[in-house]
This record gives sequence, structure tokens and C-alpha cells, in this order.
Amino acid sequence: MGWRDLLVQETSVAVPWSGGRRIAAQGRAWTVEGPLPPEHGWHEFAVAGSKKATWLAAADVDAFTAMPPDAERRTGYMIGDRMLPDGVAVTLDPDRVLEQSVRVHVVEPGLPRFARGAAARWEDDRWIWVGQEFPLGPEADVTEAWQDRMDSVDHVPGVPPALDLAFRWQRHLRAEAARRREQLAVERAAEEARRRFQEAVGTGEGRRELARRGNFELAAGAALEISGAELLDHRESMNEGERVVQFRFEGRRFECVVDRLTLRIVDAGICLVDYESDIRGDARFTLESLPAVIKEAIDIGALHVYRHLDD
Repeated sequence: MGWRDLLVQETSVAVPWSGGRRIAAQGRAWTVEGPLPPEHGWHEFAVAGSKKATWLAAADVDAFTAMPPDAERRTGYMIGDRMLPDGVAVTLDPDRVLEQSVRVHVVEPGLPRFARGAAARWEDDRWIWVGQEFPLGPEADVTEAWQDRMDSVDHVPGVPPALDLAFRWQRHLRAEAARRREQLAVERAAEEARRRFQEAVGTGEGRRELARRGNFELAAGAALEISGAELLDHRESMNEGERVVQFRFEGRRFECVVDRLTLRIVDAGICLVDYESDIRGDARFTLESLPAVIKEAIDIGALHVYRHLDD
């Protein structure tokens, strides 16, 4: 036996550790210095007679015998890291389930569903996992009812209240998980629809495809938005295949006429005549580019509006 083994025997304690830097045992408490254990469980700490402790290693401990002899003990059914103690009332209320259950620390991994176990209260008031208890009999039938997605275990004889509540709670959690999956699916579908819409309105061809499919308002609004203009209204023109579009830009309201399918300008509502050739330039522009033309005319003081709207 080396000096380290002697030190561990004389100045160490084995405690259930579930996080933090405080440990308690034998009526005393210590603050852990240095590295912490890599995972929850029973661990050996060197205490050296002071208020400081140092983690040594994982401890191979029989939790049942390691508990203080006067420790309070409970048995019941596990739901995750919580225990529904024997004798609870069957009230399916999420808040009440939390009230009626106790948090159990250092639970062994891989427990079967509806496992029955025992826990004891440690010196720092935490409930610590002691071990599995023998089933009472109906657990296998309750598990089958769960697997068959049955609504209750009323058909199973001899189900204790804690097991009944564990079944109801697990069923509630499964229903909530299904509801959440459906909600996420709807959200993903909506996000995909938004993405596709953004792709559609983000290109000239996409906007014209929207117009061809009868969604002129979205197409026109997206086209105007490129130049910072805001669609106000639109209506049918006297000429077939054309739409009258009203929009706000640079603090003023304008009106133009466009081709319903191509969004090409038919009547810009402002003067776009080349006086040297006497050729109107309206058809050279689209609903995307018209606001930029208006901006240029405003900047050089050459804006002449002939389709007047009230400002």
C-alpha cells in the first residue's frame, strides 16, 4: 500500500456528486477546488481535514449501504429523473405532477420505462438514487398499453396510483411531443413557402410568373419595392391586359399603366418624351425601373407629372 492509498483511506469521502463545488458528508461540508468529476455519480474526494476538497476518482459504492442509517427513503416509479412516490393521487396536471414527484440525483442510466426504484435523502437534502425495486406485477401490462398507444390502463388489474399517474404523464409527454412535431412541421412548411416566395419575388422572371398566375398585387408590390416605392392600389385599365398602378415614392403619389403580365410600362404618368425624336420612352421601362427614372427627374428638376393624384 502506497502513501496515496493511505491518504485516501484516512482523509477522503465518497459522496454522490451531481454538479457544483459543494459536497457534504458525515455532518460536514467542503468546497471542491480544482477539476470537477467528468460526470454525475459517486466520487471520491480528498478532504484533508479542512474545508477544501479535491476530486480523486470515481467511486465504486453500494448506494444502499452508503446512505446514512437514518436517511429518509422512498420508493416509486421513475419518470426521467423524477420519482412518483407510492401513494400519490392520480391528478393529471403538469404542475401537480411536479409537485407530487421528487427530483432524484445520480439515477443509473438505461432504466426501462415505468421502472420502479428507491431513493434516499442525502445529508444536503438531495434525493439520491439507491437502486431498482422489484416490480409489483402490472408493469409489463402497463408497458404494453403504452406501446399500443392506449388511452388508459383501466383494463389492467392492480395498477397502483403512482404507476397509473406515470402512465398518464408519459402519455401526456408523448402527445405534447407529437403536437410539437406537428407545429414544427407547419413552421417549416411556412418557412419553405416564405423562402420560395422570396425567391420568386427576388427575380424579374419570378415576379412575372407571379403576375401570370394571377397574383399581380404581390408581383407589382415586389417590383416597386426594389426602388423603394410602395404599392398603394391597382385596378383594371380600360384596355384589356393592362393595370392601373398607384404608388408612393419620395413622399409623393404617382399613377402609371402597366402590362399585366410583363409589368412593362404602357403609360408612365410622367413625361418621358424625347423631344428631338418625338418618341415616347415609356415602353423602355418596367415597374422596377420607373421609380429610378422619377428620382432622376426630381434630382435635375425635370419632373413633369400628367397623371395627377392628390398629394
